Amino acid sequence: MTGTLITVAPTGAEHAKTDVPNLPVTLEELVAEAVACEAAGAAMIHVHVRGADAAPTLDLGRLTDTVAALRERTNLVVQLSTGGAVTDPEADRLRVLEAMPDSASCTMGTVNFGDDVFMNRWEFVVELHRRMRERGIVPEYEIFDVGQLASLRRLLDEHGLPAGGKVHVDLVMGVPGGMPGDTETLVAALRALPAGASFSATGIGRTTLPVMLAALSAGGHLRVGMEDTVSFARGERVRDNAQLVERAAAFATLARRPPITPGQARELIGVALTH
Repeated sequence: MTGTLITVAPTGAEHAKTDVPNLPVTLEELVAEAVACEAAGAAMIHVHVRGADAAPTLDLGRLTDTVAALRERTNLVVQLSTGGAVTDPEADRLRVLEAMPDSASCTMGTVNFGDDVFMNRWEFVVELHRRMRERGIVPEYEIFDVGQLASLRRLLDEHGLPAGGKVHVDLVMGVPGGMPGDTETLVAALRALPAGASFSATGIGRTTLPVMLAALSAGGHLRVGMEDTVSFARGERVRDNAQLVERAAAFATLARRPPITPGQARELIGVALTH
């Protein structure tokens, strides 16, 4: 791939609106951010939704309305998080797929997540993989630690390729409790990728720039957004998600791998083959 897939993760489930006033939590705010991020170079959006109280929710009606609104106003590949918040039950996380996004996350193992535990039992991962394939939803396999790539290879060996027939991985780096966000760890992870897989990388907080540069140098793709960092530089808060996408697009262009379009992103991860 001569270009770079830029995914934007605008909201997440961790930051409180009271602490980050410019975090997009309403449907109107989310869609406006999505429009701006597509114009800045994003091709895919990784979505968490919030309720009327701005707290994270997996309410199916809100998820369905969000998918519809994003499709109406943008051409972005719409990816829903099945992770939700660390306290969400498995049944609610599986029900996310009923909103029928283009793509959804599939986290490949349990990880300490700061002071919490992000639980992903093997049976749950297999069921998520199976239901996505039944619905033609393309998974993005979220990897929080290098050993989870061995679990991914086991999943593919025992249960077959995902919907669309392509394997796309996101290396989530720098989470307290997960793998560090540095070049050495990224290189180690790449050695364990399934053959033929594409990958993006996400650097949390202060690891944002090191991970971005390492991923570009290794031919990978990028995820950025206020889910992952609310600081643009030391002592400088993020203006909005488009600011983070603009920076990623500038780095990708400098690396002679400019941002790809949503249509090209669909081809890259296999969405085009499921619809």
